[in-house]
Amino acid sequence: MFNFRLKVFYTVAKRLNFTKASEELLISQPAVTKHIKELENRFNIALFDRKGNKVMLSSAGEVLLRHTEKILEIYRQIEFDLNQFNETLQGTLHVGSSTSITQYILPPLLAKFHKIHQDIKVELLSGNSEQIEQALLNKDIELGIVEGKSKKREIHYTPFLRDEIVLVCSGKTSLMKKEEILPEELKSIPLLLREPGSGTLEVIANVLKQKGIRLSDLTVEMQLGSTEAIKSYLQHSDCMAFVSLHTIFKELQTGELRIIEIKKTPIPRHFYFITRQGPEGGLPTLLIQFLIRNHRL
Repeated sequence: MFNFRLKVFYTVAKRLNFTKASEELLISQPAVTKHIKELENRFNIALFDRKGNKVMLSSAGEVLLRHTEKILEIYRQIEFDLNQFNETLQGTLHVGSSTSITQYILPPLLAKFHKIHQDIKVELLSGNSEQIEQALLNKDIELGIVEGKSKKREIHYTPFLRDEIVLVCSGKTSLMKKEEILPEELKSIPLLLREPGSGTLEVIANVLKQKGIRLSDLTVEMQLGSTEAIKSYLQHSDCMAFVSLHTIFKELQTGELRIIEIKKTPIPRHFYFITRQGPEGGLPTLLIQFLIRNHRL
């Protein structure tokens, strides 16, 4: 339903790459160039500045992109509202979620969602919480699911799922025989942490700060970009690491990992749905309601 020429412009404007746009749209690169040229001829103005192999939006292109984004949102809402009269729902929903949520929580829920709503295509982007929030603000996605709440004014946060961050070590290590440590002992323990921008890291930093401990006080052996990388590293070291409880159920059952309690220092958090501020509705709300109803099943 969305004007295809504007869709081509939107895709090029978001990717700033004609080749990637042609691959995403499943048309040839000359066809992409032709649609852009037709738009430029229609308004007698350049929409992109081309410098060598680089493509940048012109001032006119930035204006058209803002209007195109608004038109696209209106078309999505029209499609959703009118399809409900026929009791059919269809369309594409762009979702982003932080790495741990993508890997450990969403797949079975999305599979169940697809069985019920087979005409809705979900495209899932994965990254750390900071990257997902930025993708939402850039309008690359309509719905995000992140670890923690950064309180950006442009973003609306809806609680999804309660989580707990725990300190773990390998079940094989003989260096840590205690089941509980004092917060101060964290300073002398070699630790693995998630990368900057991670929601997990932000929550840990906030809790430790309340105990008078800064991240710079810790003995950080390495920062890694995923929970799987951290779990694998732990199997070959005597480090400890902070991870989401949702990500280690299997390893706790097999004894590969064990939890070390930090005295009087629980680290609870919530996973949040994030949407841009403004009226809610359409496919994002449909998926939010489904996930809230079904995440315990």
